[in-house]
Amino acid sequence: MKTIKLIIGIISMILFCVIAFQSCAAGIYNAIDDNDEISGTAGFFLAVCLLIAGILCVVMRKGISGGFVASGFYLVGGLVGLLCFGTFADLQIWSVISLILGGFFLISSIVMLCRKNKNTTDSVE
Repeated sequence: MKTIKLIIGIISMILFCVIAFQSCAAGIYNAIDDNDEISGTAGFFLAVCLLIAGILCVVMRKGISGGFVASGFYLVGGLVGLLCFGTFADLQIWSVISLILGGFFLISSIVMLCRKNKNTTDSVE
């Protein structure tokens, strides 16, 4: 599980670069077109959430609390991206990926917490 968290964290940091670049381009397009959309800003917010979650995944891959916090960043970024995608249609794809990663980290953290509690109660008895 630690290796998977490390790999996902590195992928999230790489996705930050891709999404941030696309979001800047979408933001410039929105400003030039004057269409009152915020898809570029929402994409950049998603990219920052992916970066923070990726750093948390790498740094705290052995602990349980890091997974809960990282899943929070993945889920919030994904929801903001889905709510504000506008003409930046790639933002839907990145948001769904972020939501999937958030769900994975939430479920894996809950499983790790249950295993830890089970091992603690078994050793006490």
